[in-house]
Amino acid sequence: MYVVAHVAVSIDGATTGFNPDMRRFYELASTYREDVTLVGADTILAQEEALATAPQPGPAPSGPLLAVVDGRGRVSQWEPLRNAGHWSDVLALHTETTPPRPRDRSVRELVTGQEHVDLADAINTLGRVHGAQVIRVDSGGALIGALLKGRLLDEVSLLVHPCLAGAHARRFWYGREPASVADLELLTSESFDGGLVRLRYRISPEK
Repeated sequence: MYVVAHVAVSIDGATTGFNPDMRRFYELASTYREDVTLVGADTILAQEEALATAPQPGPAPSGPLLAVVDGRGRVSQWEPLRNAGHWSDVLALHTETTPPRPRDRSVRELVTGQEHVDLADAINTLGRVHGAQVIRVDSGGALIGALLKGRLLDEVSLLVHPCLAGAHARRFWYGREPASVADLELLTSESFDGGLVRLRYRISPEK
């Protein structure tokens, strides 16, 4: 199992307050050929309005599974997500205390953890039950920070943009309180037009 977080950031580590090069971002993301795209609920909720009016070509049979960490049961647009044309199916990751869901809801779910989704168990289940070998995290800092804290990431890929978000930044790729991860090994660094730089780091297992 290989878990990688691929994030577009400013030089000061922000994920907001600047205009990321999304074409380059997803071009690089596609090289991982992930089996599962792991996303936090906040990321999905931020896209719900656009999703409601976007084309709905249907599931992509050869696409990855979309797994959404939704411990509070806030996501509701499961059908539009499934039919967005990017993923083969969707999976809701809930907890024992997630509010009751409609019985006729068509999304599959994995219940793990009491008050917070047990990310270690979820990742293990995605590998054991769903056959995932590569999981790509496409989410904000809260989820990435939790994965860092749990030592559940194998790689961090940062697409660094030549700008400072400064006072316009509201979120950072590592969350509010970065986990203490000292053992980072630089895998590759690449430069692109426009001053973009991609840095890939391997996170060593906890000793």
